[in-house]
Amino acid sequence: MKNNKFINKIICSDTLKLLPQIESDSIDVVLTDPPYFLDKLDNNWDYEAVSNQNNQYAIKSLPAGMKFDREQGKKFYAWYLKISEEIFRILKPGGFFFSFSSPRLYHRMASAIDDAGFEIRDAFMWLYTQNQAKAMGVDHFIKKMSIDEKAKEKIKEKLNGWKTPQIKSCFEPIAMAQKPTDQTYLNNMLKHEVGMLNTNVRIGDNMYPANVFTVDNINRLIDKTFLLPKPTKKEKGEYNDHKTVKPLAVCEYLIKLSVFAKNAVVLDPFIGSGTTAVAAKKLGKNYIGIDANKNYVEISERRLKELDETPDLFRNVASIKEPKTKSLQAQLQIV
Repeated sequence: MKNNKFINKIICSDTLKLLPQIESDSIDVVLTDPPYFLDKLDNNWDYEAVSNQNNQYAIKSLPAGMKFDREQGKKFYAWYLKISEEIFRILKPGGFFFSFSSPRLYHRMASAIDDAGFEIRDAFMWLYTQNQAKAMGVDHFIKKMSIDEKAKEKIKEKLNGWKTPQIKSCFEPIAMAQKPTDQTYLNNMLKHEVGMLNTNVRIGDNMYPANVFTVDNINRLIDKTFLLPKPTKKEKGEYNDHKTVKPLAVCEYLIKLSVFAKNAVVLDPFIGSGTTAVAAKKLGKNYIGIDANKNYVEISERRLKELDETPDLFRNVASIKEPKTKSLQAQLQIV
């Protein structure tokens, strides 16, 4: 098997240093949640609390009040273009690239992926109801104005409820990109065993797969159509201090949709606390995880070990029968 020294391992490394060591045309699917280059856009932002200590790309400080920094998107695009070009090289023809983002910088991320040579096939939406509102009021600025108190009160009254332009964010976009196929989709599947989607996968109440999903109970219609199992604390691990742990069901859903080959390899170049690797292993697929944060690597390895020792911790996700995959050619008796 290609990439033997990396298969089914979590590697502590800078992604841009490790990816060039992975063989070309060798990875089936890439599923990742990269750094977004975003701060929390308020003056209470705590860099040490929310960022990967080894992440040189985060904005480390903000002045009092809100700051909108256009350079964030530009730096993110330039950096992610390099990442995407390496991912394009290592994916098999027809291989899928799923990349989480924030609504504000999705366009930069998708553009970088597109410019690296990928075809943007779709955008998934992770819908949720609970999130922190980050908009700021301006009363504290009004107090500092060099005008009398009566004028200040009039301005406060006039601008009551008006805040900085940040609506509560209740969805997360995920780009679904694809490396161009080798001739037709059928030819690509026969030759590389990747490039099409498994519509046997079901979401919600046995519904056809959709590009919207949620792990929150919202209402009967949405739950029936888009609901995936909610992650438990045990699934995440009580020791897991990662700030944005992805639900196992979400990663399983995307892997089931896109991974066919029995010996498929799923790569996450920003593995975080390991959910992509846990999902791949749970589904009987190979994985490669990369992260520059040693603490996250250790958390990932611990969760993978728990999957072996206590598989019940990860059984809240409904299983879907996987197709038999000796090889597609063998199944269809094609020589």
